[in-house]
Amino acid sequence: MSRAVDILDRISAMKASGEPFALATVVRTVAATAAKAGAKAVILADGTLSEGWIGGGCARAAVLKAAREALADGKSRLISVQPLDVLQEQGIAPGDERAGVRFANNMCPSQGTMDVFVEPVLPRPQIVICGSSPVAVAIADLGRRIGFAVTVCAPASDQAAFSEADRRIEGYALPVDEAGGRFVVVSTQGRGDEAALQAALAIEADYVAFVGSGKKAQALKAVLAERGVSAERLAKLKAPAGLDLGAITPDEIALSILAEIVAVRRRGRQREPALAP
Repeated sequence: MSRAVDILDRISAMKASGEPFALATVVRTVAATAAKAGAKAVILADGTLSEGWIGGGCARAAVLKAAREALADGKSRLISVQPLDVLQEQGIAPGDERAGVRFANNMCPSQGTMDVFVEPVLPRPQIVICGSSPVAVAIADLGRRIGFAVTVCAPASDQAAFSEADRRIEGYALPVDEAGGRFVVVSTQGRGDEAALQAALAIEADYVAFVGSGKKAQALKAVLAERGVSAERLAKLKAPAGLDLGAITPDEIALSILAEIVAVRRRGRQREPALAP
């Protein structure tokens, strides 16, 4: 019982810290196996088994490989480790995948079968909002309600515009690289546009958008190019931000931007920059 409590505490602590990991759970065993149904293990992004136990080397290699892949693409996997003769009776080779189950060979003397469910536990996707405009405030409010972690970046004097945020950064000193999906929206409305855009384009993010006209974005990109921002980075900027819903009010514009972020996150679909001449 104490070990079960230990691993649950470890899982809770890692989720709270935002550290990505994979959770492997034995869901079924047949014949003799070292680990039984319900056994769990925490696996880190580098493939290290951090806590728990799912048996010896019989299943470890296949499970660790599945954990690394799950953390890379965010998808769960079901691994069935079986003796080679049992696999051959079913016409299955090690490495085959059928109906969502990947099969691996159990080369241990126990010759048992073990099914292990491997699920990635990733940080909540993060929306980074630069600026404190009414659109920025609306994005923060709606973004938290649909499950995003919200980071607010604005001068100290403007932070009070946001009633709630998961993290606050004074100014635009954004962390360069963080785990999990990150979506950046610059909505500064003329107050620090250039500084915010330069900071947003300098970090690794799945999406960077500017709330403003295409014409204004084009002018800002020209300024940033003169400052040394690469053409590759500038090409990542989405402007105007959001899907074309005919939005007018701050709440409607926020909805259009979050709809675009959801599309990018769920389908990996990004619009090509559509800047006015």
